[in-house]
Amino acid sequence: MRIDARMAPGIVAEAHQLVGAARQAFAGEPRPRALLADCARRLDQPLRVALAGSLKAGKSTLLNSLVGQDIAPTDATECTRVVTWYRYGSTPSVTAHAPDGARANVVVRRGSGAHGLTFDLDRLTWDAPAPREVDHLEVEWPSAALAHTTIIDTPGTSSLSREVSQRTARLLTPGDASLDTPENIAIPGADAVVYLLRRLDAADVQFLEQVGAGATGDSGVSGPLGVVGVVSRADEIGAGRIDALHSARDVAVRFAGELERTGLCQAVIPVAGLLAFAAATLRQQEFAAFEALAGVPVDELSAALLSADRFARADIALPVPPQLRARLAERFGMFGIRMAVTLIRLGVRDSATLAAELTSRSGVDELRSVLEVQFGQRADQLKAHSALTVLARVLTAYPGAAAEQLLPRVRTLLADVHGFAELRLLGRLRTDELTLPADDLAELHRLIGGSGVAPHLRLGLPIGASPQQQRAQAVAAVRKWRTRAKHPLADQLTSTACLTVARSAEGILDLLPS
Repeated sequence: MRIDARMAPGIVAEAHQLVGAARQAFAGEPRPRALLADCARRLDQPLRVALAGSLKAGKSTLLNSLVGQDIAPTDATECTRVVTWYRYGSTPSVTAHAPDGARANVVVRRGSGAHGLTFDLDRLTWDAPAPREVDHLEVEWPSAALAHTTIIDTPGTSSLSREVSQRTARLLTPGDASLDTPENIAIPGADAVVYLLRRLDAADVQFLEQVGAGATGDSGVSGPLGVVGVVSRADEIGAGRIDALHSARDVAVRFAGELERTGLCQAVIPVAGLLAFAAATLRQQEFAAFEALAGVPVDELSAALLSADRFARADIALPVPPQLRARLAERFGMFGIRMAVTLIRLGVRDSATLAAELTSRSGVDELRSVLEVQFGQRADQLKAHSALTVLARVLTAYPGAAAEQLLPRVRTLLADVHGFAELRLLGRLRTDELTLPADDLAELHRLIGGSGVAPHLRLGLPIGASPQQQRAQAVAAVRKWRTRAKHPLADQLTSTACLTVARSAEGILDLLPS
């Protein structure tokens, strides 16, 4: 069991109880009963994380790199224009779902090259008499990465088709609950969001503001509570140069700085998704090709790597066939080829080591770490927030119902649950200037779970620290941060933040033996 599950069992259990009570009250109402049944199942299902971003931001490529398998089509076919849910399943299957609930099995085709996987939506046989429009796809795949997390791949937010873009908006930004009607209750489909950025423009900021509305604590507007930003296709920022990720990290810092004014992301990470996926699926033939290229004089190889087209030309004399060179360029990009050759020249001698080194340099390991801390270790809190949000919307859409008496408690939980307060504060730390020294800010970030939710991580102690050491450290933290909160010169924001940290330390004490 995750440590986080021990720290917040009450909110999950109470969410189950409130949803159960509402289901009984709406026993004679088919529409709310179905919504609440789905809400109850959602509490017991894996965390739902959506990948969102503008058109061609690299969402499907990043999904493949996170899963470590080629399961998401990356070419611009019809299947990339619909929302696709990737869940764990014992056997691979792809199913198309129509708005009315009809289903059809989808044929999966594999070709050659980087865009070898395609879902064929042209010849669907529905389990209903007439053809249907595809509402969304569901992919079941036996991947360990999907065992605890369902990943939702969404269409580009800046698609030329307004309807295509609206599919993502409906999933992530359902809007004001007061505008819901019994026939059309808008419900957020994801618990957390990874938002891919290639540049930061007004459309990105506006969409992130809509997504991030759920983290404000305003019960009238609701969306996913956790949002992490990714500077995607990071290797392209430096035109494929060997220092491309350094350039991308500078861009990530700039994006983070610009987002600080809004507090829309809890972190911004640069990732070369193409390189990450290629490294995860590196073949021995490719390693041998990189070894051969490493033996070419530096100036000669640099001239050949001026562009992907030039690198694959048959009249360029290199010890790797042109067809294989073209495949390397397609799978690894110019940055990946340069990085692989450089690593071999520096001493890498086998494909496993090269794959690990390329993965590390792609940024995907850092992203996985951030996702584990921000999402994975807080899965119960994020799912409870989503379930309570759905319950609030149902209760608001049916005023006067017997279940309406539950609404004050639901709203109180959404506003006051400490785990939610920690997540909101983590986001606001990037936004607001707290009047605290740098060391205190680092301690504050750690105590509210910014580096992990396990007690020893929160307290900055080694994993083997005794309960007595942890208790002493936690008691000292409670006293320190309650004193900070009462400082006469502390502004309201800083005082509230200090009280949040003190409550986090008190929560650690509740876990430790007396």
